[in-house]
Amino acid sequence: MADAKVIPFDEDRPRRRAGAARKVRAVPDRPEPVEPVEPAAEAPVRAAGGGGGWDRRIAGGLAFLRRRITGEYEVDEFGYDKELTDQVLMSLMRPLFEKYFRVEVRGVENIPKEGGALIVANHSGTLPLDGLMLQVAVHDHHPAQRHLRLLAADLVFMLPVVNELARKAGHTLACAEDAQRLLEAGELVGVMPEGFKGIGKPFGDRYKLQRFGRGGFVSTALRAGTPIVPCSIVGAEEIYPMIGNAKTLARLLGVPYFPVTPTFPWLGPLGAVPLPTKWTIQFGEPIPTDGYAPEAAEDPMLMFNLTDQVREQIQHALYKLLVQRRSVFF
Repeated sequence: MADAKVIPFDEDRPRRRAGAARKVRAVPDRPEPVEPVEPAAEAPVRAAGGGGGWDRRIAGGLAFLRRRITGEYEVDEFGYDKELTDQVLMSLMRPLFEKYFRVEVRGVENIPKEGGALIVANHSGTLPLDGLMLQVAVHDHHPAQRHLRLLAADLVFMLPVVNELARKAGHTLACAEDAQRLLEAGELVGVMPEGFKGIGKPFGDRYKLQRFGRGGFVSTALRAGTPIVPCSIVGAEEIYPMIGNAKTLARLLGVPYFPVTPTFPWLGPLGAVPLPTKWTIQFGEPIPTDGYAPEAAEDPMLMFNLTDQVREQIQHALYKLLVQRRSVFF
């Protein structure tokens, strides 16, 4: 032991204050030092004041901004930004979902906990707010907090700002190839086959489903072998009661229709505020597609039958919900 080097304790070195931050350098073969425990007397004070919660929120917000500025975040091949959707876009839509439309969600257990599935819903409301509310319903009410990837029309991706926000929120072009890739990757995909015929129909035709196209969504689900989940939305039809359509103005603006409602365009920007109707979103029992042969996706009669089955389920659920509804607003 004569060669051992002893490091004397410096009595004059100032001692560290309890609870002060320390930098510890890792030393091989030595246990990692334990950080000092905060005095018990300070813990109740922090809990009572709630400062710790706000500290975490502020720190999380600053970290989020730093990643945005430095570009240290990820988007997928479609432009979907999960972090931005969770922390910003969902937070903006949630008050509209919970406080304004007071959406009631039913049958969310019919959505698979994992793996791909195609959610097919009716479309209405003059402006496509129903798609956004459907996205919040799936994320906030599903036990696994799954994200819904909506298929949107070409017009959405031609509009400035809206185009970028739609991609960030996980929306993609309504084409069979993109939908199939998402389904095979295990994503939830949402489609509203009525398209502009649904959201642009007169108020007198409310809750009457329009044609579901050629059944392309059924063919996509068959190829991917994923279930189809019918979805019925009640309440969106009345947010902008469409009593007229200025077709000439719509052609000049290059849009499918130009709505005339009891408040728009008469009240200007104020007329664009939706009416605070009470919504219900109901998910029906899934229709399996994995039992069909691969060539079934090319069978027009099978696609017609499955498309009609999905449409019938949605329409029947709409009528049932309307009978149960006591008021449009309450």
